[in-house]
Amino acid sequence: MHHDMGGKMVPFAGYEMPVQFEGINVEHETARLALGVFDVSHMGEFWVEGPDAFELVQRLTTNDVAALYEGKVQYTCFPNGKGGIVDDLLVYKFSDTKYLLVVNAANIDKDWAWVNANNTRGVKLTNASDATSQLAVQGPKALEAMQALTSETITDMEYYTFKVLEFAGVKNVLFSTTGYTGAGGCEIYFEHADAEKIYKAVLEAGKPFGIKPIGLAARDTLRLEMGFCLYGNDINDTTSPIEAGLGWITKFVENNPFTDRALLEKQKAEGVDKMLKAFELTDKGIPRQHYEICDAAGYTIGEVTSGTMSPMLKKGIGMGYVPKSHSKLGTEIFIKVRDKLVPAVIVKLPFYKG
Repeated sequence: MHHDMGGKMVPFAGYEMPVQFEGINVEHETARLALGVFDVSHMGEFWVEGPDAFELVQRLTTNDVAALYEGKVQYTCFPNGKGGIVDDLLVYKFSDTKYLLVVNAANIDKDWAWVNANNTRGVKLTNASDATSQLAVQGPKALEAMQALTSETITDMEYYTFKVLEFAGVKNVLFSTTGYTGAGGCEIYFEHADAEKIYKAVLEAGKPFGIKPIGLAARDTLRLEMGFCLYGNDINDTTSPIEAGLGWITKFVENNPFTDRALLEKQKAEGVDKMLKAFELTDKGIPRQHYEICDAAGYTIGEVTSGTMSPMLKKGIGMGYVPKSHSKLGTEIFIKVRDKLVPAVIVKLPFYKG
């Protein structure tokens, strides 16, 4: 279907993926202002079931799983036992004894090994990644358009909640008001066998609202405008959640004995030497990953982890780790673009306020 729709295909995390269809900017604007559909079937899905399912997920993730209720989703991360991050992920609570973990495609094998290595109480684990497809329908018109495909009311669903329903004539579809664009919408999970039928139905239902298929490139610019971290760019096995600005998903509450808690609690109390910060260029230029971040004297103080030309703001935006001395809002830094120091300023996220 991607080929038929004119998708420019590239290898990604072991899959053949569409990087773009019509063009990055038009796809980006479509998702921001109307609705677009992303095929994100490459993502990983692990089921965690049994009497000790809660204990395992609570121990493995930084957020407080006890705060979840049935039908609620949580963004969180796996600390790696050394202060770094194995992966960032979503936790879906079906019941006290049943959870779904949704992980990044490039980390499926690593995450599966990590969860199994820490499963000391015989919790039932199922890697459903190879049997599960997923579409992300994102944008302000997404829920309104998708309502035509189900008899259950979905237009009033709260952010980060889910339902299991009949969708496009297919039973037991997981419908979730989550996404990676900040534009609203949903993510829909179903068995591979139903993928083509559901993809076609989504495109048909979205037609009156101006739906377009969206590729990986616009997915990246959309998430960056919101300041959402990308694993492998902004976070990895050497960056801590505190350094990455993910303190909001690192809950030092009672009865949350997660991996690395003591170390991360110390970092939060004492502060960290480097922090992931957002910046906007104040002159012309496009920041790219690995470009040097410099101080006024031209000394390298960090590097860009993610950067692009914002399709909505029409200016260069990015993120990178900088020392505490250069982390305050309004601080001037410089990005080395082709041997030229381009001025930039530390700003508050999200870049795009909508």
